Amino acid sequence: MGTWFTSVVKRAIDVIGSTVALVVLSPALLGIAAAIRTTMGPPVLYRQRRPGQHERPIRVWKFRTMTGARDQQGRLLPDGERLTRLGRVLRAYSLDELPQFFNVLGGDLSLVGPRPLLTRYLPRYTARQRLRHAVTPGMTGWAQVNGRNAVDWESRLEMDVWYAEHRSIPLDLKIMLLTVVRLLQRRDVRPGAGSEVDEFWGTQDPPAEGPRALPVEEEEPAPTTRAVTA
Repeated sequence: MGTWFTSVVKRAIDVIGSTVALVVLSPALLGIAAAIRTTMGPPVLYRQRRPGQHERPIRVWKFRTMTGARDQQGRLLPDGERLTRLGRVLRAYSLDELPQFFNVLGGDLSLVGPRPLLTRYLPRYTARQRLRHAVTPGMTGWAQVNGRNAVDWESRLEMDVWYAEHRSIPLDLKIMLLTVVRLLQRRDVRPGAGSEVDEFWGTQDPPAEGPRALPVEEEEPAPTTRAVTA
């Protein structure tokens, strides 16, 4: 299928799929929102700037799973220490990402595509890894059904690029089906529910005595340097 036809059909699937999902899942969305407000208080939703297609900044919505606890110097505590019991459950089943159906409906995300990663990773990509931003990011992707966070960063990013180079409607349908299967099987879910995933340093050297991962901020500053060209 041609690129134009694939894009049109893919967008139609996104609009129909996200609309149906929001209607069918509305009781679950309301229930999760009520549970978060009861256990953690407001706000219920959390949004963060992430790079979208062609690295254009977008706002991605999630259910809040962590507190805003900080140390005596005012720095955010590590994600693993801020993750609540409810948040751990939500992350284990990817329920914290359900509000992203609104992002799909608005066109910032697709149902299928490379996951939108942190803005601070942009200068750390190689030129090939940056190709993952040639397509609209998605709620699930080829990397998520082939290891998720259990595979190393280089392999995960290469799978994202592979998808960008081979995307098609049949491939998207396959990924959506595998996503449901993986969620039911709870395969490749780490004990820390994603809070202990190593930072991606890529072309940059990590701090000599720094943490495995830096805390996730709601408002990350835009990177001042671009990715390397090699």
